[in-house]
This record gives sequence, C-alpha cells and structure tokens, in this order.
Amino acid sequence: MSRHLALVPAHNEAGAIAATIEAIQAQAPQFDVLVIDDGSSDGTGELATAAGAEVLRLPFNLGIGGAMQAGYIYAEENDYEIAVQVDGDGQHDPSFISALLERLDHDAGLNMVTGSRFLAPVSGGYRSSAARRVGIRFFSWLLSLVTRQRITDPTSGFRMTDRRGIELFANDYPNDYPEVEAIVLMHTHRLRSAEVPVVMSPRLTGESAISSSQSVYYMIKVLLAVLVALLRARPVREAADAAAERSR
Repeated sequence: MSRHLALVPAHNEAGAIAATIEAIQAQAPQFDVLVIDDGSSDGTGELATAAGAEVLRLPFNLGIGGAMQAGYIYAEENDYEIAVQVDGDGQHDPSFISALLERLDHDAGLNMVTGSRFLAPVSGGYRSSAARRVGIRFFSWLLSLVTRQRITDPTSGFRMTDRRGIELFANDYPNDYPEVEAIVLMHTHRLRSAEVPVVMSPRLTGESAISSSQSVYYMIKVLLAVLVALLRARPVREAADAAAERSR
C-alpha cells in the first residue's frame, strides 16, 4: 500500500469522476485513490470502482465537510502519511499534485500546502465567479491578518496535508463550507500551512453548492464560524511536539 492517498469527495459526479480518477492515476501514480461517494444517486460510486478507485460509500449526503472528515478518518486508520484533496468535478488539475508534494517534502515545518489560483507566475485558468471573488478577497485579507502570513486563495479545496494534518482533520473538520475554516483550524492548532501556484478549470459537470445569490449568506456564515474558531481555547501541545519543533 502507498503512503500517499488522494481523497476525492463526490456527490452526483457521474459525468466527471472517471476522468478525474484517470488523471490522478496518470499524473500521480504514487497516490492511492479514495472516492468518498457522498450519497450519490447517479452511479458515481459504481463508475469510480470501475475506474480503479477505492470507494467509501456514505449512506446519505453529509455535505463536503462530513465527506472529507470521513476520508481523513480512512487515511488515519490506514496509516497514510500524506493526503491530497482533489475535487471530483474536474476543477483540480492532478498534474499539480507533484508541486504540492515537493513543497511539503522540502519544508519539514509545513503541515499543509494549498493550491492557489491567484499566485504569480501562474496565470489564466478558472478563477471563480465575480461574486465569489469578492468573498475570496475578503477572506484573503482576514486570514492573512489572523495567521500573519499571506493567504491568497482561502476557498481552494486543492490541498495536501502531512500525517499531523490528517490526524487533526480526522478528529475535527469544519462542516458546511470548510476551506476557510480549515485554515483557521490549522492556525489555532499551531500547525503551519503554505500555498503554491496552480491552474484550475471550470467544473466539468453539475453546479457549485454556492450560487451567486448565496454568496452573501456564505460570507456571513463563514465569518461567524471563523470568529467562533478563534475564540476556542488553543490546545496544549504535548512535550514531544514542542521538543520536536525546537529541534528543527
């Protein structure tokens, strides 16, 4: 079994899931592929199995947060050291998995690397709708302020975590719109994250869970979730963790 796992959340992605799996297998063959079939009714799970992926079938639709936490629990229980999230709709280009892995491997202090659509020198590609870009800019400013580092793409779900990140997200993963909250979760647990430039594509099939009319609701809900997360007590690190950090 590989020490690397690609987590592919999918809800009714029959039109894109096989192509997504095949692209991961071609571009990142060292990664096992786990499709989290989030209560699909269109044969997504069967197509994923036929394409050669392991499939974790959820009995009903939990939403992206619940599906991803289930995937991280699987990764933790099966002793994976690296996990990368690749959306099942075809937006994330698996050819960039190697760039995420290289950054994570070459910086021993990093626990998560996120693919950003807004980092130079990579340009072009799909950068979301105009309404969502307003929210992205706002949360970029807010999270950069909170974490004291530059955050350019806080809503990107194209991210890779090490073993400590896997364990954190298996135990606690945000629910509805988890990308922004996950960055805060890493920060409050004193784990480090960074971004690398990537190019994304429009989704191949289906519709985003966040429509233009929902953008304001999304911003308010996530803002409240971020504030609650920041008010939580910071965990006390075990002596071994602190010693390991001092030795770096």
